[in-house]
Amino acid sequence: MTNEKNQMYFAANPNSKHDEHLVHYRIDDIDLKFYTDAGVFSKMRVDYGSGVLIKAMKGQSFPNEGILDVGCGYGPIGLFAARFWPQQEVQMVDVNERALDLAKRNAQLNNIDNVDIYESDIYTQVDKRNFGLILTNPPIRAGKKVVDEIISRAKDFLVKDGLVLAVIQKKQGAPSAKKLMTEVYGNCEILTRDKGYYILASRNN
Repeated sequence: MTNEKNQMYFAANPNSKHDEHLVHYRIDDIDLKFYTDAGVFSKMRVDYGSGVLIKAMKGQSFPNEGILDVGCGYGPIGLFAARFWPQQEVQMVDVNERALDLAKRNAQLNNIDNVDIYESDIYTQVDKRNFGLILTNPPIRAGKKVVDEIISRAKDFLVKDGLVLAVIQKKQGAPSAKKLMTEVYGNCEILTRDKGYYILASRNN
């Protein structure tokens, strides 16, 4: 079981044999490229849920206080955010060292420099406490406790009127996540429903 867990994308040091790929993803007129590898989430393509979140986040307004991508993987959500809002610093965190190395390479590959990519077990290494926007495609297979902590503790890292956006499939807990976000933030809106994926949004009032 331990060895199996070490293969998972939410492991700190996945020991899967390397199997690199280069994938492309386009939103409107922005085309980014991403190196991927075994041992990271969705190595063959930008996963559908991340794509739904990237499309939904583009039209949102939030305080100009920086952006945090929690569980960034090899970087599609955070790097698109950095391209959408080049005047903002985007911090990107994950526990998976292989994914973080890829995210850093992908920032260079796409000539994106308004990012800070580093290791953090959820929020443990995040010093900044006043983000305007927090984004997450949470690691469902890491368990409900981890997902709930990502969602609920985001409140401690947002400025007033800051926005948290999460993508979760209906069958993987979107209704219970919506209930939790309503309890924590006093509000939760479903911005998008797309093939079972929900984009959940809460304001830090």
